[in-house]
Amino acid sequence: MTTSSAPLLEARHLSTMLRGKHGVVTAVDNVSLRVDAGRSLALVGESGSGKSMTCNTLLGLLPSNGRLVQGEVLYKGQDLAKLPRRAMEKIRGREIGMILQDAMTSLNPLMTIGDQVAEIFRVHQGIRDKAELRRLCVEVLERVKIPAARERLDSYPFQFSGGMRQRVSIAINIALSPELLICDEPTTALDVTVQLQILKLLRELQQQRNMALIFVTHDLHLASQFCDDVAIMYGGRIVEAGPIADVFAHPAHPYTAGLLNAVPSLGHYERRLEAIPGQQPGLADWPEGCRFAPRCQLATEQCRTRYPDWFEWQSGERRSACWETVRMLSASSASETHGAGESPATRAGCSAGQIRREVA
Repeated sequence: MTTSSAPLLEARHLSTMLRGKHGVVTAVDNVSLRVDAGRSLALVGESGSGKSMTCNTLLGLLPSNGRLVQGEVLYKGQDLAKLPRRAMEKIRGREIGMILQDAMTSLNPLMTIGDQVAEIFRVHQGIRDKAELRRLCVEVLERVKIPAARERLDSYPFQFSGGMRQRVSIAINIALSPELLICDEPTTALDVTVQLQILKLLRELQQQRNMALIFVTHDLHLASQFCDDVAIMYGGRIVEAGPIADVFAHPAHPYTAGLLNAVPSLGHYERRLEAIPGQQPGLADWPEGCRFAPRCQLATEQCRTRYPDWFEWQSGERRSACWETVRMLSASSASETHGAGESPATRAGCSAGQIRREVA
């Protein structure tokens, strides 16, 4: 993850609160992330960790009971959180697109595919000529490899397979060549073969247009195959971030290590898979200190009573919010000279594999 140039999008200290039956709860808590042009960021974590709510916060799409109470969303240096509603609507769809998990929830079942694709050209570019709209719709559907695109313009969503509906959703979101595409678990409802086709398509579109991508998923294999960088979320917070190959090879946070230890690997049949003990607490039940402490076998009294500060190494490319990371880096007495690919664990004389076994 290169930090020398200005990012395309940077979120700083975002906090989002929701009002519900348990009163006011914090769904996104002090989240900071960045994504550069042409790069892809995986937002990884269990269900309920705050991934989707973070994306909704970035785009100003909070539910009626939600409110951003802190932070900035800088897109090309402009704070989206301060924009009037109409100004934000112009950016959504034109410069930033969002693909949802289930295309049936984002496509109107009463409108033809052609009308739904044409709508984005009418709204954002003011095009009214029917022949021109039809030409543009065919072009964008062919771009996402919909067969017989011209004939399918008059079809309805229910006449498409799940994979084809997701391609239509992608077509709508890339029609105006956005600079950032947010994909909220876009392949979860699809079978494995179709998943790979959709991911390949997204990768091709990204490379053709140098788009930035935020890819929300709970699937570590997909994230590792598809993304350059990763941010691990737990309990509404990011607990670790960095280049994905480095983070997955040398996890610094016990939660990251636990996730990796629970994932099967081809060619390592002798390795026993171990689940992380316990469950993620609900929004109204976060513990006082580190939110992962009740499930972490490395937790100390400090972890249980005080949330850890961010600790950075590798010139700021790696970040972790964990007291154990701080202790290991401090013990190494050379935190400023870490080489690429080294983790706090290895610098402290402990392998990533050893940490995974201790945590899980």
